[in-house]
Amino acid sequence: MADPQFLASLYHTTLSAIVRDGRAPHYAQLGNELGVSPEETRRALGELAATGVPAIWLHEGDLIASFAPFSNIPTHIDVSVDGAKRWYGQ
Repeated sequence: MADPQFLASLYHTTLSAIVRDGRAPHYAQLGNELGVSPEETRRALGELAATGVPAIWLHEGDLIASFAPFSNIPTHIDVSVDGAKRWYGQ
C-alpha cells in the first residue's frame, strides 16, 4: 500500500496537471513529476481511486477518465475561465 503522504502528493499533482494542461496526464507523466516509476504511479492511482475520494474513475484500471470535478472524456459540461474553454466537467 502506498504511503498516505504519497497519495496526497499524487492527488495534488494530478489535479494541478489537469488545471494546467486542460487534460489528465498519463500515469507515466505523473511518475516522472513525482520521481517514481510509472508502475508505482499506476498502482497508486488505483489505490487513490479506491480510497473513496470524490469521483476518480480509471479507464481499463489505469488511465484517468475522470478526476473530480473534471472529466477527461468529453461531456456536455464545458468548463471555462475568462472565456477560454479548456475542461469538461463530470
